[in-house]
Amino acid sequence: MTNKSKIITTESEEETLEVGRKIGKDLTIPCTILMEGRLGAGKTSLTRGIVWGFSGRDPRETNVHSPTFSLVNQYESPKGMIYHIDLYRLDSLSDQYSIGLEEILYEEALIIIEWSEKLLIQTEQNLLIHLKSETGDRRRITIICRDT
Repeated sequence: MTNKSKIITTESEEETLEVGRKIGKDLTIPCTILMEGRLGAGKTSLTRGIVWGFSGRDPRETNVHSPTFSLVNQYESPKGMIYHIDLYRLDSLSDQYSIGLEEILYEEALIIIEWSEKLLIQTEQNLLIHLKSETGDRRRITIICRDT
């Protein structure tokens, strides 16, 4: 198993969306993406782009939004189901089980997990993405791809 990494800097939300679109268009399921980054780092914007690229649908059509309060959002796409999960408010293993996370992780789907540093259930990920907000709208996106 090897890991490959790439660092990309974006200057606007539109550029972050485009990076996500490029990532999403090449994905096949099953695929799990773990996202890390502070509040406002661009995780949901990048997710919008990934869903856009994966599904081929404009982000305005898919209505991708942060699952901070719903915890799990589902989107259908021609390539398969997409799960968008936010672990920000889930502090225990029982919290994660209560939303059905273990079952979701075994789905043949695209699974995108925000606040993945809080993940307490073992999973194999295909991508680890760390986002860092710099000055203004600038984002530093580190993508680590795991080859098995």
